[in-house]
Amino acid sequence: MKSVSPTSKLTLACILVTIFLDMLGYGIVLPVMEPLIRELTGGTTAGAAVLGGYLVFSYSLMQFLFGPALGNLSDRFGRRPIILIALTGLTINYTIMGFSPNVLWLFVGQTIAGISGASVATATAYIADITPKEQRAQRFGLIGAAIGLGFIAGPVVGGLLGSLGPRFPFYAAALLAATALAFGFFVLPESLRKDLRRPFRLKRANPFGALWALSRNPVVLWLLAALFLFTLAAQAFPTAWPFFTIEVLKFSSAQIGFALGAFGLGFALSQAVFIAPSIKKFGEAATVLIGMAFAVVAFTGTAFIHSELPLYIFLIVGSMAGLAGPAINSLMSHQVPDDAQGELQGAINATNSLAAILGPLMATQLFNHFSKGQEGSPNYFPGAPFIGSAVMVLIAAGVFTYAVWRFDLMHRPRVSKKEHPHELGQPGQQQVAPQEGEEGNA
Repeated sequence: MKSVSPTSKLTLACILVTIFLDMLGYGIVLPVMEPLIRELTGGTTAGAAVLGGYLVFSYSLMQFLFGPALGNLSDRFGRRPIILIALTGLTINYTIMGFSPNVLWLFVGQTIAGISGASVATATAYIADITPKEQRAQRFGLIGAAIGLGFIAGPVVGGLLGSLGPRFPFYAAALLAATALAFGFFVLPESLRKDLRRPFRLKRANPFGALWALSRNPVVLWLLAALFLFTLAAQAFPTAWPFFTIEVLKFSSAQIGFALGAFGLGFALSQAVFIAPSIKKFGEAATVLIGMAFAVVAFTGTAFIHSELPLYIFLIVGSMAGLAGPAINSLMSHQVPDDAQGELQGAINATNSLAAILGPLMATQLFNHFSKGQEGSPNYFPGAPFIGSAVMVLIAAGVFTYAVWRFDLMHRPRVSKKEHPHELGQPGQQQVAPQEGEEGNA
């Protein structure tokens, strides 16, 4: 079904609205995860944090195992059906979690959501399909802005609905996911032309096969390593931060929602407003490092806060870390041909999922360990996960800087489809991609 042209501005709006509704549903449930887990277990906040980490682990493990398959399937059958599958999985997930009688059903819901795949990864490949290469960083920034706007509205709405009970936000999230599914089914056209599709290969449709396919492209491998470390550090925010604010500031669900909304506003602004001028003035590589620098400051400062005002200051600073993701994603997209964008995004999704497998466990275990003692005791430091994250971001910046220097990414030409059909490309043989308006660039 094609109600609009894939390259029209309406199509871009459709995919951004789909992502917004997806992230709105995700943001709605964040403020109530802790009270829902405690309701089902009767445990403490520290114990709920550990279970919350395992819930994220189960989702991310499924993403890691199945994400590359969905990316390869989208290269074979198109982006639209994969996005619809992802939204169907989210609808089922939120419904199960909203009606769950025990913690086991929370894990069932998260597993289904993880297997179905993340719509954001396929949506990023969708954007790459319809965008000239030189404009991809800005378009990827619009995806980040849609995610940020979802974080603005989602946690605020979730916090307010949470006052009615911890299950109400899940009902709302299921309704929003179903709305996004209907929106995508009736409005969203296919973006990947049939002449750009390639055969599905089972050996590449798994996380290890995806990494094998990337093994001949060390540029992408090094950039993925930097992205992995950065994402690993970032996991402290969605997993440990709500528990941290409850422990240190005694936040309610509504307060958590408003604080996350403030972060979402800054995140949306960084990616919708600031990334384009930053890349124009400093370039993609420098923009990545600027975003990482903001992250280090925000994580370090958050670890030592004891009142609301500095919390909001470091939330705003941390939201500027949103500059790094679209810029590094754009750099990687330049290194692969047009018919492998779905595979690349599947590999990126697998990388992010692997970080999301390890990160939540590390963050919540650190939080649990340093929150058991009494305030003022030597082993009481709930901000420990954020110090660990700051160190991790510094390592990520070092790896990224080495990759920029080693492969001269400031001047590296872009890959064309004609050169490496059905492959992720190899260094040393790239050609400059067609200019805007030439065939194969849409």
